[in-house]
Amino acid sequence: MAASLAALALIDSTSFGTLLIPIWLLLAPGRVRAGRMLVYLGTIAVFYFGVGMLIVLGATTFIDDLGAVLETRPAMWVQLAVGVGLIILSFRFDSKKSKEGGGRMGRWRERALGIESDAPGTTATRTSALPLVGLALGAATLEVATMLPYLAAIGIVTTSGIGGAATTATMAGYCVVMVLPALALLGARLVARSAVEPLLVRMNNWMTKNAASTTGWIVGIVGFLVARDAAWRLGLLEQLLNR
Repeated sequence: MAASLAALALIDSTSFGTLLIPIWLLLAPGRVRAGRMLVYLGTIAVFYFGVGMLIVLGATTFIDDLGAVLETRPAMWVQLAVGVGLIILSFRFDSKKSKEGGGRMGRWRERALGIESDAPGTTATRTSALPLVGLALGAATLEVATMLPYLAAIGIVTTSGIGGAATTATMAGYCVVMVLPALALLGARLVARSAVEPLLVRMNNWMTKNAASTTGWIVGIVGFLVARDAAWRLGLLEQLLNR
């Protein structure tokens, strides 16, 4: 279980909020803002932990009733419709549109980070970290609907029967592992800026360029799996294979 959860946490660590924005923060002009980086990552981890515990508590309370409902044929048809809808939605993610909006996204993140340009080649940083906390909460909230690895991890923990205290510790550990890659990049940036910065630039450019298309593939794959499961349980695939 630990290996499965660690793998899921590392997948979660590559999302927009847990890797792309931290890379952007590390590429900010001037000295490395380690304190702001830790504020951002701490906000992300606490938010994920809070959402996860709410889901775990709800799952523990209603898991049996929910399972009974999901086994009904109307629920299976709804699941099939959701899966097909996700497949259709996946075609709406256009990497060209993502490139066009990259400049606007960069300026929005810059304002949220609190970096303002006073003159060409110079920057000034606001003392308040509230814009950065808002950025973290906004990014995490946007990812709630797509935190599929996290939901899978919650399912594993909920059905493991390890008890309340162990569940809480496991969920906290998951959130720590989830931000470890960003923390590792922060450490590398602090001790070896000249060596790490070109890699960060390439990673940022690649993720910005391919974020939309990658999201589309993930949504499409998840939609296919959801629809396939519903179609199998409804007997539609069996009927098709028997023809």
